[in-house]
Amino acid sequence: MSTGKKMYGRSGFCIVPEIDRVPKQVVDELRQFQAAIIGDGMGRRGIMDSGIKPLNPSSKMCGSAVTVETRAADNLMIHAALKIAQPGDVLIINTHGDASAGIWGELTTRMAIRKGLAGLVMDGSVRDSLELARSGFPVFCRGVCPLGGGKDGPGQVNLPVSCGGVAVNPGDVIVGDADGVIVVPSELAEKAIGWAQDRVEAEEKRFAAIAGDDPEGIYPKWLIPTLRSKGVLGEDETL
Repeated sequence: MSTGKKMYGRSGFCIVPEIDRVPKQVVDELRQFQAAIIGDGMGRRGIMDSGIKPLNPSSKMCGSAVTVETRAADNLMIHAALKIAQPGDVLIINTHGDASAGIWGELTTRMAIRKGLAGLVMDGSVRDSLELARSGFPVFCRGVCPLGGGKDGPGQVNLPVSCGGVAVNPGDVIVGDADGVIVVPSELAEKAIGWAQDRVEAEEKRFAAIAGDDPEGIYPKWLIPTLRSKGVLGEDETL
């Protein structure tokens, strides 16, 4: 959270330049897991809606959130965020779901690569999509539109935002891959590693059972008991 941090500007048109980030080791460990696995471990919370998709499905992204709220069709505060972002950060941009203008493109992508940022999530549109997809820089967005934007503001940098239907605080860990994007609250980041590892181990057991010699090992052990508990099967019935 940005509470207590120095703020330039005024409410609605401001920049908080300093944020707290989780340790790099924690980010690196979370990077090893799929977004879906982390989401399962977190009770399927923090997952952005399916409209937020990667331009390049092979993209993998993990880093600390620098948050931006901007007026539709305006990227002034995006440039401000680029100025203060640090290597390994992920820009989280809320345009209030407006996809009518591509306010991120090849120029800003080159800037982000030069600064060593980890990725971008745009709850809105980007442009120069082919160049962005080829750049190797992870870009997740709601849409594509060739129309550019102005640089008038207002907007806010590093205050809480909503992106893809999920609350994002500055410094939260953002993980993105072919399936989409998940937000890991900074205070839960270390616990999320353990929860994700538990899910990986459970899936590995299922993979082994499916590949094993027991024909019944293909099916999850909870299937028949659950069907009985829901009244689909009687207590003495099975499949």
